Amino acid sequence: MAAPAFMALLIFILVYLLIISEKVHRTKVALIGAVLVILVKILPQEEAVRAVDFNTLGLLIGMMILVTISRRTGVFQYIAVKAAKLVQGNPARILVAFFAITAIASAFLDNVTTVLLLTSITFAITEVLDMNPIPFLVSEIIASNIGGTATLIGDPPNIMIGGATGLGFVDFIANLTLPIILVGIVNCFLLYLIFKKDLTVSREMQLKILELDERAFLTDRRLLIKSLAVLAAVMAGFLLHQTLHLESATIAMAGAAVLLLVSGFEPEEVFQEVEWNTIFFFIGLFILVGALEVTGIIKMIAQWGLDITKGNIVFMNFLILWLSALASAFIDNIPFVATMIPLIKSMAQLGGIDVSSLWWTLSLGACLGGNGTIIGASANVVVSSIAAAHGRPISFAYYFRIAFPLMIISIAIVNLYVYLVYLQ
Repeated sequence: MAAPAFMALLIFILVYLLIISEKVHRTKVALIGAVLVILVKILPQEEAVRAVDFNTLGLLIGMMILVTISRRTGVFQYIAVKAAKLVQGNPARILVAFFAITAIASAFLDNVTTVLLLTSITFAITEVLDMNPIPFLVSEIIASNIGGTATLIGDPPNIMIGGATGLGFVDFIANLTLPIILVGIVNCFLLYLIFKKDLTVSREMQLKILELDERAFLTDRRLLIKSLAVLAAVMAGFLLHQTLHLESATIAMAGAAVLLLVSGFEPEEVFQEVEWNTIFFFIGLFILVGALEVTGIIKMIAQWGLDITKGNIVFMNFLILWLSALASAFIDNIPFVATMIPLIKSMAQLGGIDVSSLWWTLSLGACLGGNGTIIGASANVVVSSIAAAHGRPISFAYYFRIAFPLMIISIAIVNLYVYLVYLQ
């Protein structure tokens, strides 16, 4: 192995280990690693800039701006309270309703925003019912990662895959919606069985839910109309962006610019709530992975993957699905997917095989695998932190006992789906 390749691999491994350790903020680590590969001349600055996927970044920033403005209308809280009232305050039905709302919202918003909105309502409703909120919070974590898998914009790994491959919004819906619906139904049913004994309260408590006024959460109706109109236009744009020959980032940024204009908010006010930590984390990762590509490390690993699977596409799918799921349960799925994307491309070039099914396998494994532990995805960590702040901590062991078996069942379901749909 040449010296530049060894240095690129060493820096990448050190960055990865520091990200896993959580001793230093992951954005700091990724940026330091990216700067190092430029300073030691593994990757010239011009090539480092070219390694950054600006379509992914544009899509992320655009959606963050849209959600930041839209959530100020209170529409998401309105939907949650309305759903709780429609099921007559029945805790078991509320759990199912919130699971469905979280999953659907996570398909079209980012997971973290979705759980941030739902957890505040969850605590309010469980306080009225005098119930332990943990069953609802665990269900919402799992639902957010399941729902986020279904679309191009639902989860960062999908945004990365779409940006790197040219797969569009419709492609993700067509290939991932059915297995995600199946996984969602199974998980929701199993969570109901797991928590059934904890979901009983008196009828008197249930009636208190009916006294809540969901309309009180709608703080700005004019902004609500504008936000819904722009969001509808953006979703239509996503559906048609391949026909229109426009990148998904262009659609998202156009929607963000229009909503900024018509909402009346100053850019500085909105930009403060954009998750710049995540954006710069992506930039650092793209440069680090670019260094691995330039030095030939990715090609070497791809050749190893071809050798171990003997070029058998069935084995390759199963290997990537289970490896992605198990790895993403314990480490951040974003750097994992950032590494796997060029790896799969190299396997296609070296083996001369059609790897189109591997993109869906990677998405399903990485996104659903995040449900395995309380640190498996950003949404998990956010809900855990909020729960602890409310005096209701979710321990690693408690969550693991419930969620890890559900994650394994989910991966088994999509394993069968992938085999029947793509490998027969």
